[in-house]
Amino acid sequence: MSGRVIRIGVAGAMGRMGRVVAGLVAEQPDLELSALFDRPDAAGEAVDGRVLTDAAFALGLCDVIVDFSTGAASAELAGLASEHGALALVIGSTGMSGQDEQRVADAARRIAIVKSGNFSLGVNLLMGLARQAAAALPAADFDIEVFEAHHRRKIDAPSGTGLMLGRAAAEGRGVELDQVSERGRDGLTGARKPGAIGFSVLRGGGIVGEHSVVFAAEDEIITLSHSARDRSLFARGALTAARWVTARPAGLYDMMDVLGMKAG
Repeated sequence: MSGRVIRIGVAGAMGRMGRVVAGLVAEQPDLELSALFDRPDAAGEAVDGRVLTDAAFALGLCDVIVDFSTGAASAELAGLASEHGALALVIGSTGMSGQDEQRVADAARRIAIVKSGNFSLGVNLLMGLARQAAAALPAADFDIEVFEAHHRRKIDAPSGTGLMLGRAAAEGRGVELDQVSERGRDGLTGARKPGAIGFSVLRGGGIVGEHSVVFAAEDEIITLSHSARDRSLFARGALTAARWVTARPAGLYDMMDVLGMKAG
């Protein structure tokens, strides 16, 4: 795609992230904002002076669609895009069900998709560090807790990024996160299970995103953390992914692929 303008569509254009992405696209000389859309009944409405279309019409206008909508909507869009077959997707939606995840994976057999719970360079570096630390620190001595905080409007918990960090730590220990995850504590819970990876969640105010991975032993605590100050950093990362994915064959990629940081 080098040497020509990349046509960008924005799904979830009425949301906070969608608006930030659209605004940034308009500032980039190598990108063109070709379509905006949101829920099906929103076609014809205006957002920041731009008129929304519908998903099916948008597919024919774009080289790549950046999607920060909902898990179910992203899965639906992936199915439509794979049928169209002539564009790529960048998906930043979280809160997907197992069925949603499978629909995206099925679509990636026909089109290129970058899917990530977080498009920040710093967070992806944090994932690598968490994986390395979990591999180096004995599970018998170090408990792992993932802490994440977001604004009061976020509807899923733990966050997609929190789960990514938990999976990275689990990979470092050579286990499946689902087998060691602890996501809720209330009442007489008993002692912490050896090897458990816990999650703590805060929702409040306008917090953009705070993530920490804590490795706690009896005599020392190691904390790896990242703070997001402006959600435009996620939009910039998503547009980096959009530029990258237009030159890739069909497949399901993540931000570690985009940044060339994939292990092995």
